[in-house]
Amino acid sequence: MDLSRLEKEFELLKQNLEELKGLTPKDKLSMVVFSGEMDKLLAAFIIATGAAAMDMEVCMFFTFWATPALRDPRKKPGIKNFMERMFSFMLPKGIDGVKLSKMNFGGMGTKMMKSLMKKKNIKGLDELIKIAAELEIKIYICEMSMDLMGFKPEEMIDYPNLEYAGVATFLAEAGDSKVQLFI
Repeated sequence: MDLSRLEKEFELLKQNLEELKGLTPKDKLSMVVFSGEMDKLLAAFIIATGAAAMDMEVCMFFTFWATPALRDPRKKPGIKNFMERMFSFMLPKGIDGVKLSKMNFGGMGTKMMKSLMKKKNIKGLDELIKIAAELEIKIYICEMSMDLMGFKPEEMIDYPNLEYAGVATFLAEAGDSKVQLFI
């Protein structure tokens, strides 16, 4: 066999391999967090921190009803119009205001769950968010949801890897992810 022909075939194989590498998904989890209920937020953060602990890159995209969970109850947002004030009043202000999706019973179920979690040494949302920050999990908050509900960046939690983004940013993140979830 001709050596120059082998070299050309080898170069072609190398080229094909490089192209395939670009199509291979990364060891990454991209998650849409849509629900703002306590049990679903817990599941989202448990999965996210578990994936990050396994050396996966993780990004979470908070949208619609999950967005209020990232509000900081100590921060004052400034001037809002009537509809924005209504959303602020009706929706939870941070993780302490979230409720269970099932068996809430006017807040009693949520209190029972928090008590049981503490008794069994299960981390709450506040601790999971701190762990997520330590593990460098990216959190994106949907700009459209923020605008729709009248939330301002200055009323959101302090989190080192928090950005405000649109769906295109999330889709770019999710496009090369090995795992994609919707919670």
